[in-house]
Amino acid sequence: MGLENKLDYARKVLPSATWRALAAPVRGPVHLIFAMADHFEPAIDPEDGQKRVPRSEQERRLEWWAREYPKIVDGSRDHDGRPLVHTYFYPAEQYDQGLLEMLAEHCHAGWGEVEVQLHHGTSHPDTAENTRQLLLEYRDRLAFRHRCLALEAGSTRPAYAFVHGNFALANSAAGRFCGVDSEMQILAETGCYADFTMPSGIWHPAQIAKTNSVYECALPLDQAAPHRQGHDLVAGRAPRTFPLIVQGPLVADLRRTLSSARPVLENGAITGTNPPTMHRLSLWKQAQVRVLGRPDWLFIKVFCHSMNPTQKDAVIGDGFRNFLAALVGGAAGRKETLHFVTAREMANILLAACDGREGNPSDYRDYRFKRLTDVPPAAEKSSSVPVSLKG
Repeated sequence: MGLENKLDYARKVLPSATWRALAAPVRGPVHLIFAMADHFEPAIDPEDGQKRVPRSEQERRLEWWAREYPKIVDGSRDHDGRPLVHTYFYPAEQYDQGLLEMLAEHCHAGWGEVEVQLHHGTSHPDTAENTRQLLLEYRDRLAFRHRCLALEAGSTRPAYAFVHGNFALANSAAGRFCGVDSEMQILAETGCYADFTMPSGIWHPAQIAKTNSVYECALPLDQAAPHRQGHDLVAGRAPRTFPLIVQGPLVADLRRTLSSARPVLENGAITGTNPPTMHRLSLWKQAQVRVLGRPDWLFIKVFCHSMNPTQKDAVIGDGFRNFLAALVGGAAGRKETLHFVTAREMANILLAACDGREGNPSDYRDYRFKRLTDVPPAAEKSSSVPVSLKG
C-alpha cells in the first residue's frame, strides 16, 4: 500500500480507534455474544493467493478439520452448554458439491453453520448481472441441496449472511476486487440479512470510517459503499434496511503501540502471527460493539482463515486451546456470561435487542431467521447451473 493510501486509512481509522482505546473499560456483569467468522477456503494456497491447491489436498484439509475440531472445543462450553462454533463462509466461486456435503455434515452435527462468501472482480471488474446470478444459484445450492442457510417465518426464500472475500464490499476499494457499485442492493434482493465483512485487513483500502458498530446503511443501496454511513441499531426501534452491517473490533492497541513506537491496531483477525490472547479479548470488549440502549449485551465478531495451514496453531492448536480454556474458565471471575453463536444467531440476537427483548440473549438465537434443516433438497436443474457452480 502506498503512502497516500496509508495516510487516507490512518485519517479514517486512527482517531476513532484511539478514542475507543482510551474510553472507560467495560465493567461487568455483561453478556459476551461471541462469533467466529471463518473465511473458509479449502483451496487456499498460502504461497500465492491467486492459486488453488489440488482438490485432493482440499478434501484432506476438510476431513482433518471435521475430525479434529470437535475434539478441541467440546470440553470448553459457554454458559448455555454450547461449544465454540464457526460460521463457515464458503466461497461461491469455489463451489464443490462433494466438499460442501462434507462441510454440511460437520455443521449438521452441531459444529457450525455455512454461509456465503464471494471473491470477484480480481482480474477485471465484475458486473451486477453476473454477481446476482452467481449469488442466487449458490444460495439455492446451499439451501436446497445441502440444507444450509435460513428461512424467515412466512417466506420461502432462503436467507443468508455474507462476507466479501477481499473486503471490497459494494466496490469500496476504489474499483479493485469487486466492480459492482450496486452490490449491497443485490445482496438485499437475494436474501442477505446481515453482512459480516468489516473491518477490513489492516491498511486495506476498503476500510470505512464508521467502525465498532452494528447498523443499517444510511446511503442508497444501489450506490457504491453505502455502508460508509449508517443508523446505529437501537433498542426499541426495529431496523428496516437490510442487510444489517455487523462489524468486528477496530481498536488501537496502546500497549503494543508504546512498545513498538508505531500505531498497532486490533481488528479481530486470528492469524499465526497474531493468535488469540486474553489481552486481545480485552480490546475486543473495549470496542463496545452493541445495540444502543442494551449496554450489557456486547457483540464480539472475530475472523480467521482456518484452512490456511500457516494459521493452524492459532485456530486449532495448543495456543488456541489455551485461549479457549482461559476464555471459558475465567468468564465468571470477569463477570461475563459467555454465549458462543453463529453469524445467523448473532443477527437474530441483534434483532431481538432492537425489539426490546431482555434477559438471556441465548433465548433469541432463532428469533427471526431459523435454520433451513427440514426443507427437502430441491430437484436438480443442471441446465440452469453455470459452469462455475457445477460440483
